[in-house]
Amino acid sequence: MSQSLAPPAPSRQPLPRNVKILGLASLLNDIASEMIFPLLPNFLLTVLFGNRFYLGVIEGAADSVASLLKLWSGGRSDKAGRRKGFVLFGYSLAAVTRPLIGVIVAPWQLFALRVGDRIGKGVRTSPRDALIADATDPSIRGRAFGFHRAMDHLGAAIGPLLAAGFLWLWPGQLRALFLMTLLPGLLVVGLLLVGLRERPASKLPQERLRLTLKPFDRNFRLYLLALVVFTLGNSSDAFLLVRAGELGVPTALLPILWCAFHIVKSSGNLFLGRAVDKFGPRPFIFLGWSVYAGVYLAFALATTVWEAWALFLVYALFYGLTEPAEKTLVANLVGSERKGLAYGWYNFAIGVASLPSSLIFGALYQVYGALAAFGWGAALALLAVAILLAVRRQANSPVL
Repeated sequence: MSQSLAPPAPSRQPLPRNVKILGLASLLNDIASEMIFPLLPNFLLTVLFGNRFYLGVIEGAADSVASLLKLWSGGRSDKAGRRKGFVLFGYSLAAVTRPLIGVIVAPWQLFALRVGDRIGKGVRTSPRDALIADATDPSIRGRAFGFHRAMDHLGAAIGPLLAAGFLWLWPGQLRALFLMTLLPGLLVVGLLLVGLRERPASKLPQERLRLTLKPFDRNFRLYLLALVVFTLGNSSDAFLLVRAGELGVPTALLPILWCAFHIVKSSGNLFLGRAVDKFGPRPFIFLGWSVYAGVYLAFALATTVWEAWALFLVYALFYGLTEPAEKTLVANLVGSERKGLAYGWYNFAIGVASLPSSLIFGALYQVYGALAAFGWGAALALLAVAILLAVRRQANSPVL
């Protein structure tokens, strides 16, 4: 690792091949995923005759499984000395399970397929993040993660538009739409098989896999604590759509608002990732979490439609500020041999805290109103900023 305490000079070297391949894979995968996800609640309630409680069980179980597997797969990829197999398996499982939703006839089958899809996500996510970090020089790490997240969000913007166009031409043909997601899924698998390259890394000693924080120092543990605190106040963005509706955004325009939101997220990640390489990741996390706190308070106090549109777009900036910076800081805080485990803990911390965050936010929203709920999120964001201040740069560490 670099001995310098100054930020590395921005590099003009191109992004590595693996980063581009993984970015394109995320683009195609999210196109397929977001063609389905916004339609699943309606499909469950009106076609499979499930209920809202069952929807909560399905999504809660799916997210829980993914969170646990992200921790295991990261550490396991370190021991294996290879990561491509985990990434390929994860995307392949998603490619198979998604289109099968088009032929199911019962809610329990949707439960099984959603859990299967999230198993794929849990297996691939941490090894994929570590693979990006492995492939990139520290001087362009922020740009690499920014590019990857930009492609992910771009796919999330394209998917709903394709679904809307398909259903406009063929109204009500949800099953046919779900089956069509097999095509981008197969393209992802083929792209990874042919394009993704990996040089075997040195394996860790043949000891029992321990999913522990023992290999990491105080700085990394404090960083995880800050992430948990922030995420406890970072509820599902679906609540922002609810708030936008309350402020007068017509239901017919909510998909357009959602699409614009993802486009700004994609652009922000693409351009701000470069700035992370120049100035270091920590200032961008500070700024991003502070923007989050301000936007949440503004959502609570807003009264007009134009404010909902403006705040949604400013909120998208929060993602551009934080996503490349958070993942870059993980790599900067840990050694090269434990990147997989480190990203496992990073993804696990966020995933576990996400489970109660929406429950708490929803309860506050229902009982005490928007100001209490959004104020809770803003307060925890500022507390997380205070905790992150305790993460100190060491003389033998990369710039933070």
